[in-house]
Amino acid sequence: MIMAGGAGTRLWPMSRNSKPKQLLPLVREHGSAAAGAGQSDAAEAISLLQLSASRLKNLVAPERYYICTGEQYRKPILESLPQFDDARVLGEPVARDKVNAVGFTAAVLQKLDKDAIFAVLTADHVIEPAEEFRQRVELGFKLVEADHSRLVTFSIKPTYAATGFGYIERGAAIPGVHESYRVARYVEKPNIERAEAYVRSGQFFWNAGMFVWHAGTVLDCIKRFKPESYEGLMKIQAAWGTSDQAKVLGEVYPTLPKISVDYAVMEPASTDKQVSVATVLMDVNWLDVGSWPSYGQTLPADASGNRVGGVLSSEQAIMIQSKDCLVAGSDPKHTIALLGCEDLIVVHTPDATLVMPRKKAEELKAVHAAIADRLK
Repeated sequence: MIMAGGAGTRLWPMSRNSKPKQLLPLVREHGSAAAGAGQSDAAEAISLLQLSASRLKNLVAPERYYICTGEQYRKPILESLPQFDDARVLGEPVARDKVNAVGFTAAVLQKLDKDAIFAVLTADHVIEPAEEFRQRVELGFKLVEADHSRLVTFSIKPTYAATGFGYIERGAAIPGVHESYRVARYVEKPNIERAEAYVRSGQFFWNAGMFVWHAGTVLDCIKRFKPESYEGLMKIQAAWGTSDQAKVLGEVYPTLPKISVDYAVMEPASTDKQVSVATVLMDVNWLDVGSWPSYGQTLPADASGNRVGGVLSSEQAIMIQSKDCLVAGSDPKHTIALLGCEDLIVVHTPDATLVMPRKKAEELKAVHAAIADRLK
């Protein structure tokens, strides 16, 4: 199951409530900076969700692909991903954070197959090579198939002391399964001093936000750690496949408490004796495309460190006496010119233009909040 419900406020003005970041044509399949390869203007831009769906190839059968997303995105998702049918798009009436997206999916899959084991994957990451990614997810399935009480996470070797990611402290190696470890503890978004210490230790890894687990096990964890959600999810499960399915989903889902799966399940589970939390180290190039600077890392840089993104070609972004700038646009006929600029991000859409220093990128949510009612 691909989680595709994020709003992407830090990629405004391209990302909007009506078309969030995972549906935007932001990446090109033929080479990305995440893999150390160049990007060609001739390569067709695709969405992050399309890129994520392409990574499922040969992992499971196409009829076992699912997406959990906002109901309002059902039509554009089905139009862009013909390998999915309507029944395998699980539409949330409202966003209620990841634990409920996971619980919703688990409840539906358990009703279809009481022994269902499923992977929870992301819609906004660039991960290469894809074959290595698939091999590591297969290890996750192997671990859960061998022991249904396992909750398997995936972790990434940190390349710097990030404060925007959660960390996983690895414990003892799991015999017989390559690069698999017990989880000693979870730490959600530490401050810079702790992050630096974690990276130096060599025992802490970034939490990739992806999982494999048995549907019944994760539902049992929600029952014990977040019973308010579990009660509602069971009502949804009971009505699923009946004439009351849409009615019950619409009434119950908005009442579920909003909380992340890390806080609601993974942190308490890591110290719980009824489940075993494990992690598989993903030896891949991984990039969480959650902001304009991180998006810039998927693009090749010229000799001055400037990058061009969106649907713009290099001819439409003129940067003179400028360095380390990112220019992106959604209009292939619009030209953007920079003169004497440094560390600047410029993003153009037909109804809004963003200009900001790169160092202010994490504060973009404040701008989005100030004008959210005017620009949907």
